[in-house]
Amino acid sequence: MSDVELDPDRGVYGISVAAELAGSGVQNLRAYEAHGLLLPDRSAGGTRRYSVNDVVMLRRIGELLDAGLNLAGIAMVIPLQDENRRLRAKEGATVNLERTHSRHDGDDSERTR
Repeated sequence: MSDVELDPDRGVYGISVAAELAGSGVQNLRAYEAHGLLLPDRSAGGTRRYSVNDVVMLRRIGELLDAGLNLAGIAMVIPLQDENRRLRAKEGATVNLERTHSRHDGDDSERTR
């Protein structure tokens, strides 16, 4: 195995491979880019190169389309979903930290009895 690290943001897939991995059509990927839903890397010659994270985003777009949203709606929903995840992760970390502190505080109160 190589020592090369895989970067999930590095564009490695051509448009037809990315479309196949995402279960979509090539023309759809171009439309999503036109609507600002994703911005694939470009090779020196201008060829689109999609990353693993782009393929994940393409699948999210497909799920939202299947749920009945249009591209304009998806452009609004995805940032809201991302912010919601970020806030939940922050909240979860805060709750875990509070639990850790309360356990330690409880340990101190047990020792003082």
